[in-house]
Amino acid sequence: MSGRRDQHDANSHGRTEPTLGDLDHLDASPRAPSGDDLPQVRIEPRRPRERTPPAPRRGGRRGWLVPFLLLLVIGMAAALWVNQSRLRGMLPRTDFNNVLGQAQQALQAGHLDGQDGTSARELFQAALALEPDNDRARAGLRQVGQAELSQADAALQAGQLGQAAQQAAVARELLGGGSDIDRLDQSISNARATQVHTVDLVDRAQQALAAGQLDGPQGAGVLYRQILQTDPGNAVAAHGLDQVGDALAVRARKAFDANDGTTANASIEQLAALQPNNGALPALRALQAQVRQQDNTELDAALKQGQDALRAGRIGGSGDDTALAHFQAALVLDPGNAQARSGLGDVAEALTVQANAAIDAGDMTQAGKLLDQAAALAPKSADLAAARARLASAARAPGATPPSDDDVATPAPAPLSPQQSAAVARLVQRAQMATRSGNIMMPPGDSAYDLYRSALAIDGNNADAMQGLQGLPGQVEQQFNQDLANGKLGQANDMLANLADLAPGDAAQGALGNRLASAWLDQAEQQLSNGDRAGASQSLERARKLAPNHPRVLDLSARLQASQ
Repeated sequence: MSGRRDQHDANSHGRTEPTLGDLDHLDASPRAPSGDDLPQVRIEPRRPRERTPPAPRRGGRRGWLVPFLLLLVIGMAAALWVNQSRLRGMLPRTDFNNVLGQAQQALQAGHLDGQDGTSARELFQAALALEPDNDRARAGLRQVGQAELSQADAALQAGQLGQAAQQAAVARELLGGGSDIDRLDQSISNARATQVHTVDLVDRAQQALAAGQLDGPQGAGVLYRQILQTDPGNAVAAHGLDQVGDALAVRARKAFDANDGTTANASIEQLAALQPNNGALPALRALQAQVRQQDNTELDAALKQGQDALRAGRIGGSGDDTALAHFQAALVLDPGNAQARSGLGDVAEALTVQANAAIDAGDMTQAGKLLDQAAALAPKSADLAAARARLASAARAPGATPPSDDDVATPAPAPLSPQQSAAVARLVQRAQMATRSGNIMMPPGDSAYDLYRSALAIDGNNADAMQGLQGLPGQVEQQFNQDLANGKLGQANDMLANLADLAPGDAAQGALGNRLASAWLDQAEQQLSNGDRAGASQSLERARKLAPNHPRVLDLSARLQASQ
């Protein structure tokens, strides 16, 4: 230690530094004569200190500090940028919050859009102008778009197409499109097309009404009903339908005054179909019932007189006291009366019987006249066809001449050639096959009816052809029962019509018609319960034609009218 100090002392330029001496030999140091046991201090002269170059700093340990601070600053800046909305929300924003609150209030009040700056859309847009990235303001605009979409749909349902289109456009702008808006736009387009069609229907209906064309597919009543079905609130169509109802009521009253029951009844039914709650209907129904009661009295009298004349042999001819005249009078009172039609069939059968008697008597002229009268009443009667075949065969017989008073024998038929006999046999066989297949009256030329007639045209006295032709009504009735049992009401209806042609005076037709009418009514009930009003109306009409006075027909008619 003293050596380093000495070296230092040697290099100091005359500067004396105080020292404590050699502390290691403190106890061995010579003590002062004063005896205080303190070391003796020697003061050396101070010398100038020589400046030595500073030791190099160890910068390697602290060189990371600057990059670290730089990264820290960058991270803090990024965090501030990412969370600027949240940080901004932590700061007081009096103007923005006021605008956003007003926007929410406008949205809840339904004030969605406008031009005065107070609508929800304008206020949310103003909020976005203050803070373009604010999520609450963006969500508010989407809510405005959804509300516009809902209001547009409601306007469409109310028939306000212009308003619906305007609000749909705003919704598309705010929501950027979507399937709901596409669907709404399509519905608006369809509604506009329907509106154009409605205007056309209104023009056509008004023209028909002005022309007095009230009924029919192109009549004013049907056209106004079509308009109201698509546009129930159309005031023009409702007023037009009222005018049609009034005109039909006037027509019915005039028809009653003119004793035209057919026109009156038709007008009443049309009025009931168009306006079941029309105020004129109750009085018209009462008048209709009164007239029907009077007509029924006259109808019953005409039917009884016709039957009496038929039994008395007063079949046809001139005069008003024949069966033909009385049954025709009954049909004037009730065109669809089954008894009157059956009576005319009985007249046709009686005329055919008289014609056969004339043929047997050799009076071909009288036979021809009687058959012509029968053909006017029942042109497709099987018995009539057989009698005509007999007459034709007798007229071709060799030496056939009008009989004298002394000669009433029927001319002998001409003999058939082998080819004719073979042709008759083939025709009869084909007719029998057609009968088994149910082709009684159709198709023309290949039906059993036509094939038997063709055979009789060759051989008017052929027993097989005669028996087959006159047996067709029984075959038709059998086919009717099968079709009715299998629920084939349309085919059963055709069989009943065939029976009316082949055997117009058959008393069984009334019972068969009632059975088929009940089946049609059952079907109409089922269709009505399933909501098929159109099908029920068609089935009811089929039943009405068969049995117009059936109680179920009247009941179901009232139910159909009430459900309109």
